[in-house]
Amino acid sequence: MPARVWREPSAPPRREVWRRLEDQVLSWRDRLLASASFQRWASGFPLTRWIARRRARALFDLCAGFVYSQILLACVRLRVCDLLLERPRARDELATRLNLPADQITRLLDAAAALRLVERRRDGRYGVGALGAALAGNPGVAAMVEHHALLYADLRDPVALLRGDRTVSTAIGRYWPYAGRACPAESDPMEVASYSALMAASQPLVAADVLAAYPMRRHRCLLDLGGGDGTFLSEVAAASPDLRLMLFDLPAVAARAEARFAAAGLTHRAMAIGGDFRRDSLPDGADIVSLIRVIHDHDDDAALDILRAVWRALPPGGTLLIAEPMAGTHGAEPVGAYFAFYLLAMGSGRPRRPEELIDLLRKAGFSHSRLVATRRPMLVRVLVSRRDDGAAKISVNHS
Repeated sequence: MPARVWREPSAPPRREVWRRLEDQVLSWRDRLLASASFQRWASGFPLTRWIARRRARALFDLCAGFVYSQILLACVRLRVCDLLLERPRARDELATRLNLPADQITRLLDAAAALRLVERRRDGRYGVGALGAALAGNPGVAAMVEHHALLYADLRDPVALLRGDRTVSTAIGRYWPYAGRACPAESDPMEVASYSALMAASQPLVAADVLAAYPMRRHRCLLDLGGGDGTFLSEVAAASPDLRLMLFDLPAVAARAEARFAAAGLTHRAMAIGGDFRRDSLPDGADIVSLIRVIHDHDDDAALDILRAVWRALPPGGTLLIAEPMAGTHGAEPVGAYFAFYLLAMGSGRPRRPEELIDLLRKAGFSHSRLVATRRPMLVRVLVSRRDDGAAKISVNHS
């Protein structure tokens, strides 16, 4: 028999060595942070006390988040921040105005002050707080707070949603009927009224950031795909008076946009077309197409179908603008978590990182993709791509 030759085991690749070392260090850290004795020590040691307190507060905020949201809902429904924005008011005046017992208005005001929705002023009065003033100045936020009552009902058993063992449709899924319907174009005006109004309430804020990041004056005709009741295009019309405008959405939604254009005196340059962009050909003639908070509503296959339809509708050199909140946004990571579970309840779509969107765009035929900086990335990010036959060029800014 031939003699066996002993060979020294080959050394693992350097990357694997670093991965193992990293896992060991992080496992040691995790066990340390989970230790009750370490937590007691860290909360008492002067150099670590502030870190321990900050993390304890963050953990408490996670546990108490639902209660915070309900305090916010009470303030929205009672219009507390709007009343205090007018002028500071005494507790008894607010109790009478809002038809609440004095002890309960005190409970609400003290809780709202803890959340910076209101603040205590001199002579026992209350004024609007920093967050309350921002809330009062953004009707779209208040509309979403009211809307969340449906979402919270759906999330009462998040594990069931994650497992997909729902026996009945969700409230959010019923609110957005196009999400799970085979023929969404059959939606009637009553079905689309509530969600169209909700989107319209927040659209001006989004439009302002999109147009500040990407002015439309360089283009001649814009097609807004899934454009709702035309709120976004109305904002574009004011900023770009020479731009022709087209909107494509479900027939019942497009009818609302047509009425808005008529009321605004835009019928000479804006038109609304009804159809289903998953089934019908898109209107041609636009050199730029916008998808404002549309792609994240759809799963990958449907999103790719939409992008391919846009590619076919655009001329060579035409531009696609995608604007929506994106996962992995630095400093706004919880936004991705929020939309992940909102869209889970809706039954369709997911938040995507810019790299994932660029991959879908590449598959659809788009090239030269680039992120354009926006004023509030937490609210909306803008990704611009071009239909071009050349090699794809990609520019991603992770800021």
